[in-house]
Amino acid sequence: MSQERTLVMGILNVTPDSFADGGKHFNFDSAIARAKEMIAEGVDIIDVGGESTRPGAERVSEEEERVRVIPVITELAELGATISIDTMRASTAVAAIGAGATLVNDVSGGLADPDMAKVIAKNPMVQYVVMHWRGHSKQMQEAAVYKDVVSEVKNELDERVIDLLKSGVNAEQIIIDPGIGFAKEAAHNWELLRNIERLALLGYPILVGASRKRFLGELLGANSPDDREAASIAITTKMAELGIWGVRTHSVKPHRDAIEVVTELSK
Repeated sequence: MSQERTLVMGILNVTPDSFADGGKHFNFDSAIARAKEMIAEGVDIIDVGGESTRPGAERVSEEEERVRVIPVITELAELGATISIDTMRASTAVAAIGAGATLVNDVSGGLADPDMAKVIAKNPMVQYVVMHWRGHSKQMQEAAVYKDVVSEVKNELDERVIDLLKSGVNAEQIIIDPGIGFAKEAAHNWELLRNIERLALLGYPILVGASRKRFLGELLGANSPDDREAASIAITTKMAELGIWGVRTHSVKPHRDAIEVVTELSK
């Protein structure tokens, strides 16, 4: 993956209940078909998830999560795709790495499963996305209370990184994510995005996942996630201008196009 530009991580939710595309790619054939579309459009990483983390979502069992994602990851590995597993469970991460995933995207930053840090430490070639997190989907919005959201998110991410390093995870494996929409109100999301360069002072690559999220709809009066796509591309464009490591998006080609334009204008 070239780092001359911001990378596009394409979302592949193998779930019936994710907020923007729940059910569209729930079965194996539709998931693989969507993955092939993303590959053709130039996706850099395909992020496969088997458990919705939308606000209020119920957790699925460990067995169900693995049944959903492992066959898909196995097939994508045979296609030569770069694969991320979107999971909070160490056991699912182990199975996914065995099937071909080279990145673990953990929305809990290792807080949901104490064994996750050990798994990442034992797999030094695997990258690990450490997201800012204050609790599971059912109760996370109750924790959306901040005096200074940028400083608090920065400090809490720093604490997570320190703990991971103490557990044997290499600094080179770590990517941080401010957790847009997770235990955040709309004003918190905007403040984090306006000040994303302050998070970069921690010294790690940053992944931003703002695609089609509710705070964009609140700004624009767009109730449908699909109607927030142009706004999502605007976020991607700004992140590309700032040299952010990656963006996590529902569509691929328009975001790749936006990044290509920013890259050309920056020459």
